[in-house]
Amino acid sequence: MELPLVVGVDGSAPSLRAVDWAVDEAARLGLSLRLVQAFVPEREPDASARTGGPEPSSERVPAEDVVTVAAARARRRDPDAKVDTETVPGDVLPVLLEESRHASALVIGVRGFGELTGLLLGAVGPALAARAHCPVTVVRGDEAGLAGRHERVLLGAGDPDTSEEAVRFAFREAEARGCTLDIVRVWKRPARRTADRSRQAPESARRHEAHASALLDTLLRDVVLDHPRVRVRTTTVEGSARSQLVKRSAAADLVIVGARRGHGPLGLRPGRIAYALLHHAKCPVAVVPLPGGS
Repeated sequence: MELPLVVGVDGSAPSLRAVDWAVDEAARLGLSLRLVQAFVPEREPDASARTGGPEPSSERVPAEDVVTVAAARARRRDPDAKVDTETVPGDVLPVLLEESRHASALVIGVRGFGELTGLLLGAVGPALAARAHCPVTVVRGDEAGLAGRHERVLLGAGDPDTSEEAVRFAFREAEARGCTLDIVRVWKRPARRTADRSRQAPESARRHEAHASALLDTLLRDVVLDHPRVRVRTTTVEGSARSQLVKRSAAADLVIVGARRGHGPLGLRPGRIAYALLHHAKCPVAVVPLPGGS
């Protein structure tokens, strides 16, 4: 039995957009939905606080109402959707990390959760991408990308020895959507002294581009045979992978990258390419965990 698509919800507008996206995604892939609200239980006031005045009022929406509203929204969008809900006490990050052990993928909005857990707004996506046990999709971008109007999935290709899971994830997405899969391999020449570089530039560029093309061929050789209906377009380009993928995300419905975990000043974080996409991509971003990280 396929694991569900888990959506983190908190009642915010971005999380409700993530629910909409996840409903469509679940329908494409034939998955059930699990809507999870993490919440920090209210502390009971102490005896001194209970005397001499009225009880303080709270404007916070009860967690049960958050998931109920999200589930109703999901069923309005797709009456056939199989939706399960749960409210779980605890901070959002550990709650969703535990959920990731039993999910086909995690989906969250680009912002939200900060007021409930003390995390900075926008910090949940990178933190989850750095530690989750399954792919994490952060729903962001313009309406065209969210609605799938570009009919294109974009994959930032990594090395053949570590990127198989990200490649298979991308092919599955493109096949389910019936759209083109754009696969981009970005390469760089090593820094050289100016005089050496000017003399060897054309030959060096050809050599590095040929190497990038060979890596793509190796990466795709087996998976292409498993997905013969997917239209694939491959590109090799010199430059910065971060800037190239962010720019190309404007013409995509989903951008996918694999990410090994790295250590940053605030703890575990995804790689630099994934981190840049999570903050700047023009469409939803899926980060697929790769082997060999921390």
